Amino acid sequence: MSNPSHKIIIIAAPSGAGKTSVVHHLLKSLPQRLGFSVSCATRSPRANEKNGVDYYFISADEFKQRIEKDEFAEWEMVYEGKYYGTLRSELTRIWDAQKVPLLDVDVKGGLAVKRNYPNSLSIFIEPPSIEELKRRLESRGTESPASLQTRIEKATWEMTFRTNFDTIVVNDNLTQTCEVVEKLVLDYLNKL
Repeated sequence: MSNPSHKIIIIAAPSGAGKTSVVHHLLKSLPQRLGFSVSCATRSPRANEKNGVDYYFISADEFKQRIEKDEFAEWEMVYEGKYYGTLRSELTRIWDAQKVPLLDVDVKGGLAVKRNYPNSLSIFIEPPSIEELKRRLESRGTESPASLQTRIEKATWEMTFRTNFDTIVVNDNLTQTCEVVEKLVLDYLNKL
């Protein structure tokens, strides 16, 4: 399955909790040690997203073919008809570059990677409250009222899994959250 010396860092959270901001901070502060694992997604790119940088944007048919070929370390249908997954080849690409893969994944995906790669460090980014999470999602301006409600319901359910992660960090102040997570990551990277 995985080489025990191969480390992986998993950052998981409900949508809108701040995990992508935390991941960007880690990549900026530790570029020599971490490599971003680009996930596959079947949704359309958002305005500032680039294929091959933020995600590999592929069709649902291609995604399903890759599932059949067992190319994913983890995958989920996160929202109806919207698939996301981590390619095994991404992990290998980063390990081959002598770096540690940094994954920005949904909660179920994070738990799947943790289960399949027990040497990983899994960090759950928790919003201060569901009300604050709703405010953050509304401020993005990317959600319809129906999709916002779906995300809030999913986030409430995802929060029930937070204790399955190695560490929970409440993101009520992004700067402090980034500092706490960076220290956790450095401690993990510096362990033999």
